[in-house]
Amino acid sequence: MRHLLLFLPLLALAACKPPASDDYVARVPIEERAAPSEPILSPDTEGAAWVSGQPKEGAVERIIYGAPGQRPLMALSCLDSGENVRVGYERLVRADPRAQAILALIGNSHVTRLFVNAVETGDAWTWRGAVPADEPGLDALTGGRSVEATVPGAGSVILNASPLPGELIDRCRERQRAKELAEQPAQEQAEPQA
Repeated sequence: MRHLLLFLPLLALAACKPPASDDYVARVPIEERAAPSEPILSPDTEGAAWVSGQPKEGAVERIIYGAPGQRPLMALSCLDSGENVRVGYERLVRADPRAQAILALIGNSHVTRLFVNAVETGDAWTWRGAVPADEPGLDALTGGRSVEATVPGAGSVILNASPLPGELIDRCRERQRAKELAEQPAQEQAEPQA
């Protein structure tokens, strides 16, 4: 009987809270959140090529990729802020505002993952990112074979083989090396390297 008296307060306490149920979430207000946009189909890149483009926003050099007479699909830039040199990359397709993703590059015996952010460009959002010019992952773009570039939800773009991306990256890396050499004290520059 004594044990029953100890058990009654616990039973009364348990009766104050409803049991777990499948509709529990329905009773708790959840803040509305916009769903991601529908995925974009991978574009046809037959006849697409890299060509020189107009440098913009801190770029000293820029190339764009696409089929003649159509909207470009990708862009690469050499960016020089005065302090450091970076290679910028863009997937020129609609992105959800303030979204973040990974740009995967597969080709030339490399698999690389680079961060991209949705950036507002005029009245649209597109994918952009940049890494230091000496980033080893950029070697996926420097070989003589095609490369597959994928942003989740933005489709895969087959980048047909071209020497232009490798040449841009090499010049950008040379610019970075020259900047580093110029920053070394004069005595270090005069000493022969062993």
